[in-house]
Amino acid sequence: MHTNEHGPYGDREEAVLHYEPQYKFLKCRVNGVPVAKMVDMRASLTDFLRNDFSLTSVKKGCEVGECGACAVLIDGVEFNSCIYLAIWAEGKDIWTTEGLSLRDGSLSIIQEAFVDEAAVQCGFCTPGFIVGATEIISRKKYYTIDELRKELSNHMCRCTGYENILIAVQKANNIANGFELEADHKVNRINKDNIKDYI
Repeated sequence: MHTNEHGPYGDREEAVLHYEPQYKFLKCRVNGVPVAKMVDMRASLTDFLRNDFSLTSVKKGCEVGECGACAVLIDGVEFNSCIYLAIWAEGKDIWTTEGLSLRDGSLSIIQEAFVDEAAVQCGFCTPGFIVGATEIISRKKYYTIDELRKELSNHMCRCTGYENILIAVQKANNIANGFELEADHKVNRINKDNIKDYI
């Protein structure tokens, strides 16, 4: 005859789970400043930058590396910091949107272009776009609107429809790299003939 002495309903000893955090001493540069800090080995770079340095431009969006809201530059290359462990940043040079402004506090050329072209609405995705655009500009290569659409396809915006963002990035890239003078600035504006679904 069946009893409750065994199986899933039987009495059992109380199991106590014990987690012992593991830490590592991390040395890197954040926005040009050398830093050294103990970090949890499981912490993401997003958490490290937000919690330890209050760099809130690094947004927590999807947390699976798809929306681009947490983008940072690591040794000049854009990465989604939510899927990048903080300990992997050992010896690296990390830049967030806070560090992209000029030394006198004025906006960088890409930040200024976002303002000029009204390329923001709620602003949640904007820091990630600016970081991505900064890497694009550093390549010193001309991009059409269609090419920029592909380059920025790893960023998600739920508000703007992307048009002004693409125009702002093209404007900043053209002016920064001398493809056109600011006074003569013209862009390949999206029209009814070439509009596409950006998502």
